[in-house]
Amino acid sequence: MSRPQSVRQSMAWLHTWSGLVVGWVLFAVFVTGTASYYRAEISRWMRPELVHSNLDPAAAVTRAAAFLQTTMPDALGWSIRPPSTENPAVEVYWWRDPAGPYHHALLDPATGEQANVRDTQGGDFLYRFHFELNLPPIWGRWIVSACAMILLIALISGIITHRRIFADFFTFRRDRSAQRGWLDAHNVAGVLALPFHLMIVYTGLVTLSSMVMPWAEMTAYRGDLLRYYAEAGLMVPGRPAAGRPGEALPLGAIVTRAIAAQSETPEMVVVSSPGDAAATVTAYFAEPPGLAHLHPQIAYDAVTGAEIGRVGEAGTATRTGAVMVGIHEAHFAAAPLRFLFFLCGVMGAATVASGLVLWTVARAPRGAKPEGLGLRLVRFLNLGTIGGLPAGLAAYFLANRLLPVNLAGRADWEVRLFFLAWIAAALASAFYARTRAWSLTLAVPGIAVLAIPAVDALIVGEARFLGFDAAMAVLGLLLLVGARLASRRRLVRRRTEAILHRTAEA
Repeated sequence: MSRPQSVRQSMAWLHTWSGLVVGWVLFAVFVTGTASYYRAEISRWMRPELVHSNLDPAAAVTRAAAFLQTTMPDALGWSIRPPSTENPAVEVYWWRDPAGPYHHALLDPATGEQANVRDTQGGDFLYRFHFELNLPPIWGRWIVSACAMILLIALISGIITHRRIFADFFTFRRDRSAQRGWLDAHNVAGVLALPFHLMIVYTGLVTLSSMVMPWAEMTAYRGDLLRYYAEAGLMVPGRPAAGRPGEALPLGAIVTRAIAAQSETPEMVVVSSPGDAAATVTAYFAEPPGLAHLHPQIAYDAVTGAEIGRVGEAGTATRTGAVMVGIHEAHFAAAPLRFLFFLCGVMGAATVASGLVLWTVARAPRGAKPEGLGLRLVRFLNLGTIGGLPAGLAAYFLANRLLPVNLAGRADWEVRLFFLAWIAAALASAFYARTRAWSLTLAVPGIAVLAIPAVDALIVGEARFLGFDAAMAVLGLLLLVGARLASRRRLVRRRTEAILHRTAEA
């Protein structure tokens, strides 16, 4: 009769399999989420035509309103983001239905016409992929939420499983055996940023909690989420359209009043029911210093310019949730702390990647035993994800520089090339010889990433992008170092096998 498993053994099983089942999705989520800490910098690099200028934001908003009035006068709503250091263009959205579609354009703040800038999603693509996987939003968020919940289980079960987790952190025995080396690498990457891993997973779940557990809001407000947002202190209470036309003040005049009231330029201006006698203009400002991700808001009557109201004081529950969102997205973080978050995110990706490789190394057959289908599938998915995703990112950035600027649907083509390169790299890895698979899978994206700063220097060649280009050069070199280490281990293994073979013959 077999002995029952201990708690640690049960947790080890749970940690191993929970990490494997969602590991490939989590690796992509960690990589793109970590890159999103520099979302604004990525967007600036991908729109090199945009140069910051000190233009009057009120005048820029007035020109944007004229563009929107011409483009869609019967829209249900407009959204205007005035020019800023992060985004020198005026960014506008307009829609007829709250469910979409949402139309988007970048305008020249000096003329109000569409800016002569390449069409790209920039860093926003990586940001949204991080929690939507480029799927329909509700499906992508549900999948990421499920994976995050499983990751939280994997983290807790991993802490219980590794009783010597902190002692093993100070040891790295790469040369003892492949399994031991990968286990130590997994432990080092996991323990070094363990508080960050727990924080980022838990706060991510809180960020999506209203979607995952909507029953309290649905029961208390019977589907009237706008009333919930207003009472929770998340937005100014709205008002219905009057159903008759009204002559609105110039939008710039209302923005000037908002700047005077808050002593800062609004981050965004939203016009509800433009052209209606009860149209409302809401100015959203940057969140004040602190952890809470809450935006001060002032609403104005679009016709008279009178102030309608301001966002109410957030309750304890709302402020707690806003703090969780603020911590997750690091809006409060200055440059050094943001870089620390970035490094912790890199270690999160390394923890997932080393865990996936460790699974195959620990189950590799000994001697002449053949590999099973499951092991071959996991190895293919590991190669395709860990090596394929960097290849996709390299293709995304290279496409931004190499595709014709006036190409129709250019932004969509950048995204298509991201996925095509990822799929191509994954499929190619299936045909590599097993002994050279990892070295080739890492070398190919390494070379592609190193090409990014070279192509940028040849096509754009501006000093303001040296930081981004340097980061790409470092990433490319790290991938090539990984390829070199994988090749060296292959040579060591072949020499060891040759020595053992000669010893057996003697």
